[in-house]
Amino acid sequence: MKQILQDLASGETSIVGAPAPRVTPRTVLVETRASLISAGTERMLVEFGKASYIEKARKQPEKVKAVLEKIKTDGLFSTVEAVRSKLAQKLPLGYCNVGIVHEAGHLVQGFKVGDRVISNGPHADIVRVSGNLLAKIPDNVSDESATFAVVASIGLQGIRLAAPTLGESFVVTGAGLIGLLTIQLLKANGCRVLAIDFDDRKLELAKKFGAEVCNPSLGQDPVAVGKSLSRGRGVDGVIITASTASNDPVSQAAQMCRKRGRIILVGVVGLQLNRSEFYEKELSFQVSCSYGPGRYDPAYEEQGHDYPLGFVRWTEQRNFEAVLDMMSMGQLDTQSLVTHRYDFNEAIHAYTALTDDKAALGIVLNYTDPLESRITSTVTLSNNSQLDGTKPVIGFIGAGNYASRVLLPAFRSCGAQTFGVATSGGISATTHGEKMGATIATSDAEGLIQDNRVNTVVVVTRHDSHAKFAASALNHGKHVFVEKPLAIDAEGLELVQQAYENSHRQGTPGPQLMVGFNRRFAPHVVKMKELIEPVREPKSIQMTMNAGAIPADHWTQDISTGGGRIIGEACHFVDLMRFLVGSKIVSIQARKMGDTSSRAVTEDVASIVLGFADGSLGTINYFANGAASFPKERVELFTAGRVLQLDNFRRLNGFGWPGFRALKLWKQDKGQQACVAAFLQGLKTGTPAIPVDEIFEVAEATLKIADQLRDQR
Repeated sequence: MKQILQDLASGETSIVGAPAPRVTPRTVLVETRASLISAGTERMLVEFGKASYIEKARKQPEKVKAVLEKIKTDGLFSTVEAVRSKLAQKLPLGYCNVGIVHEAGHLVQGFKVGDRVISNGPHADIVRVSGNLLAKIPDNVSDESATFAVVASIGLQGIRLAAPTLGESFVVTGAGLIGLLTIQLLKANGCRVLAIDFDDRKLELAKKFGAEVCNPSLGQDPVAVGKSLSRGRGVDGVIITASTASNDPVSQAAQMCRKRGRIILVGVVGLQLNRSEFYEKELSFQVSCSYGPGRYDPAYEEQGHDYPLGFVRWTEQRNFEAVLDMMSMGQLDTQSLVTHRYDFNEAIHAYTALTDDKAALGIVLNYTDPLESRITSTVTLSNNSQLDGTKPVIGFIGAGNYASRVLLPAFRSCGAQTFGVATSGGISATTHGEKMGATIATSDAEGLIQDNRVNTVVVVTRHDSHAKFAASALNHGKHVFVEKPLAIDAEGLELVQQAYENSHRQGTPGPQLMVGFNRRFAPHVVKMKELIEPVREPKSIQMTMNAGAIPADHWTQDISTGGGRIIGEACHFVDLMRFLVGSKIVSIQARKMGDTSSRAVTEDVASIVLGFADGSLGTINYFANGAASFPKERVELFTAGRVLQLDNFRRLNGFGWPGFRALKLWKQDKGQQACVAAFLQGLKTGTPAIPVDEIFEVAEATLKIADQLRDQR
């Protein structure tokens, strides 16, 4: 397939070839026939990408604050690397897609192969979308008209919040695509409408749709015109669809509204409000969220749980359907909004028009490539005939945020030979496969595991699939590096253990299994181990993890998907403590904070006490309720009248240690690259970087910790 991506670092827009995405139980694959470039949103993204770093910072002051906090805790160099890595990620463009259903997941209801649908899928000739983000297109609505449905739904949601009634007067500030569609929808509601914009060409369209108009650049006073529209009473409501840093749209809206008028913000404007303007009239001000209820709710968008119609009449999907019905009844004119048409393969010219032609409104892309060229699970990235099968030849499964930002670059820096990268979405397999020098990119993970050219598999997917992929790779005789956790439940762990045992029954060394417990390879921890190795007395260790709050609906908090944060992240510290002590875990006590609070449900404010066979004792305080400005990780070790204190993997202090006082690095180092290097070296020497019995011991201990916390009463 082909997809349009935006490079946020350079501003370059490109069409990238990639494997077609794989359908999942709650998603649908759509063969795209047309898509609409959202002039406001996508122009803003392209201009942001082309801006300098200073301009980017000015446009995102809240991100600058977060960066400054990170510098305080993690150091300058680590923060710069993280920011550069974030900006280097390419962003899919587009959210107004029309096409034909190619395949539907078995849990999707109401759609079948051949249905013509709209979705919020990106500009790509094959898209994968959730079943709740689709709507069927009426037969009398053309593909081109239907591409406007999602954009119109944004305006419709603003109208629903404003709740107009027949005969009311409304102002639409900003006559771009969304504004012009909003004007038509308000007219269909029986409202008198005033359009405000600085572009006479757009205002001419607003007039055509039945609105009165006001152009402030010609000296016209929006407040006076608004009061005239309302016969001197003040307008009933204002819907702001403009994009500007100015505070004027909100201030003008407040001045032209009647008492208890409604102001709805759909666009992006300055928000320094004048209290007196709102106080004296008791005005309502509300920000509209995209297409409507369900937006950004994982339960709705990803898991397919619809809201009951009797309680939530208009979800985002039902808003899509309502707009399409308006088109079917002839209540929405979209043809007047089309200013440019391009073949999808000429999309780069479309984005040139978007940035160079300020009159551009509706830019439609048409998709004409044959289906056979789109539906392919594997694409060739390079003709790499230099792979040496006597050395590790790696197939990567997954290329998400952590994998792309940290783990894949670590393997690349260690000189790993990469045959292929597999992701279910396809596009990230291409973008990161190219960086890795991979031969292929694919959306067929099992096919990559079974490929005879691959002898080592790296699993960096969502937590619930780790055990499945690791076991499959072991069963096929492949070495495995799996990012933590190894498994999120006892069944998954047993699956991996059985696969490992089966792969070692032939009397040969068998494949190695490694979990990405990188902290034990960090230079500070290596120094700690060196210092305590001669000490034969038990150790007392205190680890404090200022983990930071994550929303309860984030996938890592979902026990069935992420396993929860104890299994998903605290396993790092169980392994680190096991490594430092060098003795088996013999007892576990765990308790979370509170029994009834919402945070208690997520298990991420807890204390864990581990006892070891040699008499050592350790406490892991995993806290998500601390301040972001406090260091994220601290390790304190007490033994034989001496103390070691490690702060955030930047500085190690020694107290009472002969010949050692401190080890400080300019840059935070949690051992990610050293962990990868140790794994590859272990494959070379035949000696695993982490003994497999320790890997299984830590996995079992972590699952027991989670069980104790979940059973707490």
